[in-house]
Amino acid sequence: MTVSDSSSNFQWQSLPRKVWRTSLKWIADLRVAIALLLLIAIFSILGTVIEQGSDITFYQENYPEDPALLGFLSWKVLLGVGLDHVYTTWWYLVLLLTFGVSLTACTFRRQLPALKTAQNWTYYSQARQFNKLALSTELNQGSLQNLAPLLAQKRYRIFQEGEKLYARKGIVGRIGPIIVHIGMIVTLLGSIWGSFGGFMAQELVPSGMNFKVNNVFKAGIFAESDRPWSVNVNRFWIDYTPTGDIDQFYSDLSVVDEAGNELDRQTISVNHPLRYDGITFYQTSWAIAGVQVQLNNSPIFQLPAAQIPTTNGAKLWGSWVPIKPDLSAGVSILMQDLQGSAIVYDEKGDLVGAVRVGDRLDVDGLSLKLVDLVGSTGLQIKADPGIPVVYTGFLLVMIGVVMSYVSYSQVWALQAGDRFYFGGKTNRAQVAFERELLEMINTLEAKSPESAKI
Repeated sequence: MTVSDSSSNFQWQSLPRKVWRTSLKWIADLRVAIALLLLIAIFSILGTVIEQGSDITFYQENYPEDPALLGFLSWKVLLGVGLDHVYTTWWYLVLLLTFGVSLTACTFRRQLPALKTAQNWTYYSQARQFNKLALSTELNQGSLQNLAPLLAQKRYRIFQEGEKLYARKGIVGRIGPIIVHIGMIVTLLGSIWGSFGGFMAQELVPSGMNFKVNNVFKAGIFAESDRPWSVNVNRFWIDYTPTGDIDQFYSDLSVVDEAGNELDRQTISVNHPLRYDGITFYQTSWAIAGVQVQLNNSPIFQLPAAQIPTTNGAKLWGSWVPIKPDLSAGVSILMQDLQGSAIVYDEKGDLVGAVRVGDRLDVDGLSLKLVDLVGSTGLQIKADPGIPVVYTGFLLVMIGVVMSYVSYSQVWALQAGDRFYFGGKTNRAQVAFERELLEMINTLEAKSPESAKI
């Protein structure tokens, strides 16, 4: 093998190392991290503004092709890019992972070396070394024995060797940025874990019914909604204001095992969910599931109710009550809410009158008793295993931010014959640091009969 061949092989072997170092340097650049963070923020805002997880009809109605929003954002573009499910798209997850890699690289390339440097120290053994400090002085007389107690009072950690002294405090301020980076990485991992392992479901369950979480409309690839328990809707009711408006609606829920034993029970309402086994049940909507009636002295029977579309968007439900055994004739009942009243129409569609729960109304030769209105509770069900991790990450970020505000201050002193050199520097709160040093200088001068030369 010739010398040129050996040199060529060496260059090819060192190429991957150069590429690795260049890539690591690029990904650890603060400007890259800021750009990634801005992109994540922009797409997160879009995910908040644009309705997530709706059906295609919703997007076709709200984001038509002509005219397209902003001239280009039609429903086809929106669905094609994945803006209808931003937080679970591959490119959003890639952004999160890249940002996490950038933070990790920055931590190892910048923050940890800065902390290691802060933990090391060197003594100043020559007078000229003090000239580069932000604040330094030369005293005619002074002693390390007088300076050390003053530094100890200010909570400095003191290192002394012969006539040389070094002191520092606030090293926690150097640890703070590392904690912030760790917290952000933990938050990102929690978000990714939630995207892969979480799910969302909706259920509309009549009062008195039992259900399992089945109607899942969004789920991560590792999500598992099946549980060895189910939920009983013991009761659903609505509180109304004196003017007839809805004040609050409630669901009395019980979590039961396969044998019917109650594991947990709670009454939920809007903003007061039930949490069990990593799943949260939110009270979100309601409906009228059915009506219980009695004809003359017949047994009480329950009939289903269906919502009727209205031109003004008002809620209206209807049910049909058979009045003949062969179901060849019947009367109609209309309901607007669960306040206990309904309107009855006869077989011909003529208005008969209004009836309240517990009262009777004669219609087509029969006595119809309105026994009860049966409500359905609308529940939004969510499981996000990454939430505890995300909260932990937020906590670490807040702790790290507070730690970062602590000033890292360093002080050097040198006693050389009849001359005493003293100075220091800090990374923030410069004015407070200068006052601190001047206070110690004045105390040292007070113990010396000669004045100081600054």
